[in-house]
Amino acid sequence: MKRQFHDPVPFQTRHRHDWNACPAVEQIPGKVSGALVFRGTRVPIRALFENLRDGASIEDFLNWFPGVRRDQVEQVLDFELESLSMATAG
Repeated sequence: MKRQFHDPVPFQTRHRHDWNACPAVEQIPGKVSGALVFRGTRVPIRALFENLRDGASIEDFLNWFPGVRRDQVEQVLDFELESLSMATAG
């Protein structure tokens, strides 16, 4: 059974970092409604986290979104991991 997590503090409030500092990500007004996307694609980075949460592997994700490269996925995951480490240290 899937565990539900309820966090009373909104994600945006407790987890702010500058995704524009991640070289694998871009945000362009008017491109996918200004969402953060993998650079050179229209694939939102949110899709990576949602698919991983739902049990997909990185290989699955790369097959489903062929415009995204493995190094981009690794950069996004590393960036998120680093930001989480900084949040717990602060």
